[in-house]
Amino acid sequence: MSSSRNDILLESGTNELEVVEFFLDEEPKVEGREPVRLFYGINVAKVLEIIRLPELTEMPEISDPSVLGAFNLRNQIIPLIDLAAWLKKKRVQSAEPKVIVTEFNRVRSAFLVSGVTRIHRINWREVEAPTNYVSSLTANSITGVVKLDKRIVFILDMEKICADLNPDADFLKEPELLDVQEVKEQHYKLLLADDSNMARKMISRILINAGFEVTTVDNGEQAWEVLKRLRDQASAEGRPMTDFVDALVSDVEMPIMDGHNLTKRVKDDPVLRELPVVLCSSIVSETLQHKGEAVGADAQVSKAELGDLVKSVKKLLPL
Repeated sequence: MSSSRNDILLESGTNELEVVEFFLDEEPKVEGREPVRLFYGINVAKVLEIIRLPELTEMPEISDPSVLGAFNLRNQIIPLIDLAAWLKKKRVQSAEPKVIVTEFNRVRSAFLVSGVTRIHRINWREVEAPTNYVSSLTANSITGVVKLDKRIVFILDMEKICADLNPDADFLKEPELLDVQEVKEQHYKLLLADDSNMARKMISRILINAGFEVTTVDNGEQAWEVLKRLRDQASAEGRPMTDFVDALVSDVEMPIMDGHNLTKRVKDDPVLRELPVVLCSSIVSETLQHKGEAVGADAQVSKAELGDLVKSVKKLLPL
């Protein structure tokens, strides 16, 4: 099985996504029992291809035991992460494990898994946000839960995994900020939607440090409900929307309602359409830029380049 971003035919704004379903076979905790098979999913937009286990080269000074080494794929050196080991599980050794090669936040990584089942096309409404209890049991590495073929599939927070493995990554460094007082004096109010707790806190802190007033929500549907309420309040009081919110900053991948569908709803609304929308996502790239443009996003920023976020937001506001 292989996958290419160029094969993604989903129309922008339909609130659909394609998920690669894979599994990890975990050693049973009780001797003599069958292995425990757990199912996981990753957005096809993050998958470059799926390959057999390649020949590995040891990496010097590996900081985490889940990093097995590196391999050469078309003249690029890619680190291989044992996903089961990172999740603190003991994987059953299988004859033909699979390797999922990914790219997000402008970084290529690979993950060793027990096997890959198939690709599912689903609606984000089928993806439920994990409960606090489930999040606590999974090291806050799950961003969504979906039932597929009568089984539960966990959508992994791949950004968090890579961030934990590489805490010095460029996309985790907060940018130097200028003209903070100028922004503060304008009292600009931003609505931020992001389902990743780590990303939401980091992006919110960057925007607040830049002088913006920030309200955060966990997904697109929550953002849409907030915007409709503010729109109706502005109409009832005869006030402009800018008295309540000046811009929307949204992730793309979110349970229930994704950022593309949220953007389309905003731009289709006769009142909200003037609201600047900035999409900030790990899957923003040259090959997927057209998806945000198709729904009317005013700007798109990769989470690998958060230093550009404040600049992009400020460009859309009258300073």
